Amino acid sequence: MERIPILKMGDSLLVSIQVDMHDRLAMTLQDDLTARISESRARGVLIDISALEIVDSFIGRMLANIAAMARVLDARTVLVGMRPAVAITLVELGLSLPGVSTALNIERGMELIGRGIARSGTNGRSPR
Repeated sequence: MERIPILKMGDSLLVSIQVDMHDRLAMTLQDDLTARISESRARGVLIDISALEIVDSFIGRMLANIAAMARVLDARTVLVGMRPAVAITLVELGLSLPGVSTALNIERGMELIGRGIARSGTNGRSPR
């Protein structure tokens, strides 16, 4: 079965989607990523979609769901590398991706995650 790699970088997980997303792959990513957040106690999730040329309504909803699940697991989600055509499509479909921050590139995305972690400190989180 095809899987998207999930890399750990400090307190964050990095997902770089380099293949065309289809429904089954998106659902597998959702399961794999939530498991990794829980296992690693990651505070941030950075999802690079720069290779995606098309995002349909299902994939858009899956990205929003992944962010919601990450938020419940106390991790912040940042989506990076969104192409203008993808942004236009998401807006036209009415998908606002609540709970998902966006950045132009990985470097800015990691800065957003770092600032979010610094701001939240250990509020409500049990010590590791």
